[in-house]
Amino acid sequence: MRALLQRISHAKVTVDEVVVGQSGPGLLIFVCAMQGDDEQQAAKLAAKVSKLRIFKDDAGKMNRSIVDSGGSALVVSQFTLAANTASGNRPGFSEAAAPETGKHLYDVFAQYLVSHGIAVEKGKFGADMAVELINDGPVTIWMDSQ
Repeated sequence: MRALLQRISHAKVTVDEVVVGQSGPGLLIFVCAMQGDDEQQAAKLAAKVSKLRIFKDDAGKMNRSIVDSGGSALVVSQFTLAANTASGNRPGFSEAAAPETGKHLYDVFAQYLVSHGIAVEKGKFGADMAVELINDGPVTIWMDSQ
């Protein structure tokens, strides 16, 4: 699985002008299941995210995890993280998992974050979503379960 994490002060996602999820302070996590991924990759990625020390400690250094800081997460599905731009001007997305697998692993990933003690809200899988955020730092990190 692949994820793009942004440390946020606040974020929200809307579908048809209705807020379906919001979070902050904490993380906005865009996530994509890739071909061949399974629940083990979802668990591994959630564990990595939950332990990643990118939140400030009392000295102002990035030394605390989302769990340590008491932050929450907004998890948004984004198959475009699988984009292959190696040739031409139009990205290919054949490396993304099939939609039914992607949705299952997206839900499983979110459940694993909850099992690590993180409050989670989600976007709507497969929907045309509008995402608003205030990036804190800015801190943006790319992660793969591999």
